[in-house]
Amino acid sequence: MNKGTVKFFNESKGYGFIKDTETEKEYFVHVSGLIDEINENDEVTFEITEGKKGLNAVNVKLA
Repeated sequence: MNKGTVKFFNESKGYGFIKDTETEKEYFVHVSGLIDEINENDEVTFEITEGKKGLNAVNVKLA
């Protein structure tokens, strides 16, 4: 499990970005990959999977 912070999340459009705490990389997150509801600046845990346009955060939960 990776740990990170929600940098941006647009609830109406259903997507955002999570910044990994260790690597500082940012990952795209779609509402379909969420377990818990998230908001900007939330601490989360997540897994990474290959998406259509690169790596995506999935199984996103509040830390």
